[in-house]
Amino acid sequence: MYDPKGNGVDKAVQTVLFSEAKPPAHLRNIVHRFLEVKNDGILAEDYRFHALPDACTYLVFDQTNQDVSGIAKLQASSEELNLGTSFHFVNIRFLPGVWQGNKEDIVLGMVDTPYSGELPLLDINRKITSKPFTEQQTILSKLVEDLIARGLVIENPLTHKIFEHIFDIHTVADMAHISGLSARQLQRTLKQTTGFSPHDFLKVLRLQQALNGTDAISYADQSHFIHSFRKATGYTPGKYAKKFDV
Repeated sequence: MYDPKGNGVDKAVQTVLFSEAKPPAHLRNIVHRFLEVKNDGILAEDYRFHALPDACTYLVFDQTNQDVSGIAKLQASSEELNLGTSFHFVNIRFLPGVWQGNKEDIVLGMVDTPYSGELPLLDINRKITSKPFTEQQTILSKLVEDLIARGLVIENPLTHKIFEHIFDIHTVADMAHISGLSARQLQRTLKQTTGFSPHDFLKVLRLQQALNGTDAISYADQSHFIHSFRKATGYTPGKYAKKFDV
């Protein structure tokens, strides 16, 4: 199945803490992980978080400013997000394609402005503030259950089928065949539900397979792997492994 590595934590900054937790079993076809990233004290300079492309949708809660929450996605290449010198974020990482809410509310990249939408994100942000991460997960799970009841997140049969056969997919044609769709149907459905074209979705899958140690399956040869990895992340695999934890 799809197990994205969404974070690249700089090994040189020891005071940055990154935690993730699995959701309850009944939510695991909707939520990939609950996440927390924060620093201990004030850093000497701004911290740049290396966000890897993962095709997921996030609900983001800024624990340092209870008015700042939102819905975010990443693109098909890595991004460096400037988190400043003091930060504390709690996120829900939804699996690709499950988000059914208003696409216009989604921010690409960093959530850094007050939330003004209709979801109760500000109330949730206030409820979880100052609570341990383990207690926050209960509140976040209830939020997901409410979103399911409202039809704002649902299981995605297309991406679920793709993830079930992820090791058999090497081309967009493979993806269409396994999905039982024509190339045009795949393009339309995948773009509508994930925001990614089949080509970009495949690039993300390949990168994530590489980060999970299956680059030999995902790429035709080592040079292709290195070229594609550098294009997506800005680093060779060796330099990335030296600089970041994933």
